[in-house]
Amino acid sequence: MLRLVVFALFLGICASAGKQKKKETPQSLSRGWGDSIRWVKNYEAGLSEMVKRNKPLMVIHHQDNCPHSQALKKAFAADKSIQKMAEKDFVMVNLLLETTDENIAPDGHYVPRILFVDPSKTVHTEIVGKFPTHRYTYEPADMILLAKNMKKAKIILKAEL
Repeated sequence: MLRLVVFALFLGICASAGKQKKKETPQSLSRGWGDSIRWVKNYEAGLSEMVKRNKPLMVIHHQDNCPHSQALKKAFAADKSIQKMAEKDFVMVNLLLETTDENIAPDGHYVPRILFVDPSKTVHTEIVGKFPTHRYTYEPADMILLAKNMKKAKIILKAEL
């Protein structure tokens, strides 16, 4: 009987050791878009940081429950050239919530969409994706186009200096 109790106690300890509670860690600001990139907390912080660092702001609107956003995030995070440019040449923000600035939704509120803002706080509506409607949307297959548009945003900033 004593052996049975000790055995049951041992099994209980082993089972509880395997089910250790994971500490909940707060989600990083990257939200899966690239952990090596320095992300700002929100749009307002992005505008401020953009002016301070004299770099263009790249604004990514997305939703966690949107399959198109999730697919774009995966492609964005996997593309080394985009990750490098984002880390080095841009102030980066990814937004789950819309901003009150209507300039950042020139053709509507949809996700995913990516826009570029320069340090004079001009939203560059001429830097677009391939779709005639939802002009600021990109798909996973559009990473070459997105990289070209990131380069355009950098060139515009240099031309304005």
